[in-house]
Amino acid sequence: MTTIGLRRMAPRDPTEGHRAASPLELLFDLVFVVAVGFAASNLHEIEAEGHVTSAVVAYAFVFFAIWWAWINFTWFATSFDTDDWLYRVMTVVQMAGVLVLAAGVHAVMVDGSTLVVVIGYVVMRLALVGQWLRVAASSPEYRRTALRYAAGIVVVQALWVLAVLLPWEVERFVIPVLILLEVLVPPFAEAGAHTTPWHTRHIAERYSLFTLIVLGEGLVASANAVIDGIAHADHLASLLVLAACGLVIVVGMWWIYFSREQHAHIRSLPTALVFGYGHYFVFAAAGALPAGIEVAVSADAGEAELSHASVAGTIAVPVALFVLAIWWLALRPSLTTGWNVAVVVLALAVLASIAVPAVSLVATAALVVAIVVVLEVADRRG
Repeated sequence: MTTIGLRRMAPRDPTEGHRAASPLELLFDLVFVVAVGFAASNLHEIEAEGHVTSAVVAYAFVFFAIWWAWINFTWFATSFDTDDWLYRVMTVVQMAGVLVLAAGVHAVMVDGSTLVVVIGYVVMRLALVGQWLRVAASSPEYRRTALRYAAGIVVVQALWVLAVLLPWEVERFVIPVLILLEVLVPPFAEAGAHTTPWHTRHIAERYSLFTLIVLGEGLVASANAVIDGIAHADHLASLLVLAACGLVIVVGMWWIYFSREQHAHIRSLPTALVFGYGHYFVFAAAGALPAGIEVAVSADAGEAELSHASVAGTIAVPVALFVLAIWWLALRPSLTTGWNVAVVVLALAVLASIAVPAVSLVATAALVVAIVVVLEVADRRG
């Protein structure tokens, strides 16, 4: 301990017992949920206006910015969380960046203006650079890795700033390249050096907690369906069915996600990258579901400029993507070939239900329940 209250940023023990999410990490998650909620609400509004493709593309970009900042902090914290005052201050700076990003979600999804989102994003990323430089100064064993992270992040942030200066017609083609460069930073930093000592159970818990929070947005959307039903008695029956199906779907997705332990899938760098990057689809799908439920509510009130099949797709597609993503990441190794086929077929059946929009919602809820039953039976049969 130094005279100014700072601790040496030494690596945490990856075998530490009873490692749990800290209060700071939980607060960090809640701030990110604000941004996720803004992204979902704008996705709902744009989809309801009939612009599904542009809505999904804009949502995918915004969600990447949210998810990438979250995942980088989470993996850093599992290895080097000192919880001293400077660590907390730098984390709060990242939270401030999240709020700035959230403020720019509407502009980027509706108007194509990325300025505010990029400002918030760069603030989050550069705050993490400061943390990596502390690691470089404190831990000789991880100095090379830390400096690689810091350099990689700084270079890509500079490119983001330059991209904002470009006309939108050019910037939109540059963005995928910058996203690719972002996801290449961790493999670059970790290659040929000491791999950061992540705590597998802690990481699995962090991902599960964020999944819970994002799924909670779906419960809010289901509650909104009930509220709208009470306010408009002539739509009460259909909205109660929507709310009930929404509840079943959200609970079913929760059940599926937590049906198997996940920490064993992040033992090596390649498996850690697959687990971390693959969760983009898990989180993005879970975050898009509330928008789909809200679109269905709008459609019931005659306020959505969408075909019935498109309305069904706003729910069925996120559900199927969520199931297939978590199946690939965590369920597949624990199931025999027959059970794996059953899960995939049922997930694809969710997508196929879009072809019969009149029953798609109920069918999606029933198919999610069927997947839960499959996983439970498979577990009991060993």
